[in-house]
Amino acid sequence: MIRSMTGFARCAIQEPWGELCWELRSVNHRYLDISIRLPEDFRSLEVTIREHLQQQLSRGKIECHLYYHAHKEHQAHWQINQELTQQLLEGIQQINAMTGNTTPPNPLDILRWQGVVETKRLDVDAIADTVIQHFDSALTELIVQREREGTQLAVLIEQRCTAIGVEMVAVRQDLPLILEAQRKRLETRLAELLELQSDRLEQELLIFAHKMDVAEELERMETHLLEIQDTLKQTHAVGRRLDFLVQELHREANTLGSKSNHINTSKRAVDIKVFIEQMREQTQNIE
Repeated sequence: MIRSMTGFARCAIQEPWGELCWELRSVNHRYLDISIRLPEDFRSLEVTIREHLQQQLSRGKIECHLYYHAHKEHQAHWQINQELTQQLLEGIQQINAMTGNTTPPNPLDILRWQGVVETKRLDVDAIADTVIQHFDSALTELIVQREREGTQLAVLIEQRCTAIGVEMVAVRQDLPLILEAQRKRLETRLAELLELQSDRLEQELLIFAHKMDVAEELERMETHLLEIQDTLKQTHAVGRRLDFLVQELHREANTLGSKSNHINTSKRAVDIKVFIEQMREQTQNIE
């Protein structure tokens, strides 16, 4: 199924140890660009989260945020390491005795000493599976949203393909008029080439005929349209292939417009390029 690269998902859940909220945002990007922001206690889960994203998505700029609020009884709290504090105080007393310093130690300086204040943190390993499970739920929601938008994009692209096909049929219907205009131009060109040598004349005629023939462009455009429609039916990521096909289609449309010598064909070539540009805008949003 065709997927868009834009989407948003939010999964909020209450657990006995706190409130979790996952938010995933996805926008267009040429490759897969992942940005993960986690609370400090959950940093160890970043590798697993990145792996899950890489397994499910292939393109897009993904922003992944985890918001966490611990319940009161599970909030991080601190306590004094009394044994270490006692050792520091005894050490300070010994130094004061040797130096004759009578200034009492500053309690804040002791608190700043590494290890004096101990913080009891959340045991992330014990809840890791639950956190990842909620992340997967948010990721599934994001994928569903990208698929829903991708379906809409596929419909729009199909409509543009149909519109281009209609214009191409009209161009083919105008071919007799185009050929008549070519004949008149060729007669004028022949009058200019009468004084040339026969070899040079033949060469000029071949070049002129090649420049006037649009049948090959129409055939290649039909092939590209069929390929685009087939690609839209694929189940894997096809955004890059669609980009390439639309570029090729645009190149043929440019050639058609440059070769056209009939006002109706010129107008239709412009309309076709407008439809192609609309397709390009849609394909750039497909994974």
